[in-house]
Amino acid sequence: MPNTKARVQATIDFPRKKSHRSCKAPPTISKDSPSPKGPPLSPRKRLAGENLCNITQYLQCSPSKQKKENQPVTPSKPRGRKLEFVLSPLKRSPVKLDILADKSPERTPFSVHKGDETPRSTARCPPVGLHKKKDLWYQQTKQVLNTAIPDRILAREVETKDVTHFLLNHVCGEKPGSLYISGAPGTGKTACLNWILTDLKEKLGASAPIFINCMSLRNSQTIFRTIADELFGKRKLKCRGKDFAKRLAQKLTCQGPMVLLVLDEMDQLDSKAQDVLYTIFEWPHLTDSRLVLIGIANLLDLTDRILPRLQARPKCKPQLLNFAPYTRDQIVAIVQDRLSQVPGESVLESAAVQFCARKVSSVSGDVRKALDVCRRAVEIVESVARCQAMVKSKSPVKAPCSPGLKKVGLPHISQVISEVYGDRMTSRSGSECFPLQQKLLVCSLLLLLRPSKVKEVTLGKLHDAYSKVCRSQQMSGADQSECLSLCSLLESRGIVWLKQSKEARLTKVGLKIEEEDVEHALHDQALTGNILQKGLQCF
Repeated sequence: MPNTKARVQATIDFPRKKSHRSCKAPPTISKDSPSPKGPPLSPRKRLAGENLCNITQYLQCSPSKQKKENQPVTPSKPRGRKLEFVLSPLKRSPVKLDILADKSPERTPFSVHKGDETPRSTARCPPVGLHKKKDLWYQQTKQVLNTAIPDRILAREVETKDVTHFLLNHVCGEKPGSLYISGAPGTGKTACLNWILTDLKEKLGASAPIFINCMSLRNSQTIFRTIADELFGKRKLKCRGKDFAKRLAQKLTCQGPMVLLVLDEMDQLDSKAQDVLYTIFEWPHLTDSRLVLIGIANLLDLTDRILPRLQARPKCKPQLLNFAPYTRDQIVAIVQDRLSQVPGESVLESAAVQFCARKVSSVSGDVRKALDVCRRAVEIVESVARCQAMVKSKSPVKAPCSPGLKKVGLPHISQVISEVYGDRMTSRSGSECFPLQQKLLVCSLLLLLRPSKVKEVTLGKLHDAYSKVCRSQQMSGADQSECLSLCSLLESRGIVWLKQSKEARLTKVGLKIEEEDVEHALHDQALTGNILQKGLQCF
């Protein structure tokens, strides 16, 4: 029978390092044993051999509590921070003491000494509601002085009557035709037409107007695709780019309701041979056409100078309507009508409104510019009033506040007008000067515009004249791409305007301010004055 006794297995002794994992009995702490000299170190501050973290061993406990009867009272110093939730005899701020004394004086263990109180002024300021009311007046005034479409059109009764008669005669009478509205910027052309279309919305019926701003088009040829998308839906009329005009002509001559097409900024459809404008003006006079066309542009002689072939075909010539610039009395009436919509006292003085209307009517007659000037003046007065209120609120001794409303006067309007209509050819700050290359470019443009009646030139001609001027003065000139960048900088200054084209050389450039002002500013300097005296033929 085999031996079933347990055999003792031979063990191999390996060298062991000293470790704390040896099972030892936990140390017994008696009451008489002395307490440790200091608090136990945290695991991060212990050495490798003293680190007892993650070890299955009894941790050293705090000494057992002892009775207070047998222990002598020894003052111990507090270690670290100590949170106290009782009132400490620290000096508090006078404001808090004052509040505590007012609310619960019996709970306050100390009193406020004389001289610690917050100084108070005897003068009374108006309540907070008055300041809010002033801000509300300024906000409402700025809101009514915006350049959006107003509720009613003033000083345009004759023009409104003519446009209304044209729409009722052609759209409601199902008679095709065309109308060209011209006028300077800010004379109410688009606002008047939009107001009339809103008023005649029920009478027009199914003839919903198609309104297109030609400034948003990349080039003049995309106008046909845009009209097709508005008429039949986006990408519904599928054909080649060159065939859009023919397909639209077929669609506009078939049976259906009348189509009212409004093209704002129509002069942006300028092309090489003016084919786009000729095609659009010919659509209302096709056989069985159902198109009523209204074009809006700033040029007064667009149909005479740019489209001379319309004179040979009287049937295709559109009806003309010109919006004259606003006069001083008309601008005053419009601004006063806007201000009357704000209840209460007017923020703008009557003399300030008269001064603004006189200045704007003498320069451009743009009512939008007058509204912008008044709104900017209100913003200046509002900011000054707020700064004064903040300074008075922070001052220790407060003066009595004036309950009156700070109004916009002549100095504020004059300040804004000087910023808007200031001399653009001179620098506003002494440190900044007008660059020489831009001066030479403006001189070249002025020399080209002097002998000709046309007030615009191509960038190619301007660059050729500019190169001649630079060679005559023995100066290095810019190339054509840099010349276009210089023109863009001049456009940002408000001196010239640009009409982009596919080719940079065909980009049109013109002066945005009067030639006399430019010539007067450039004659003051020796170099540019000498160039203007010699003329372009000497170069």
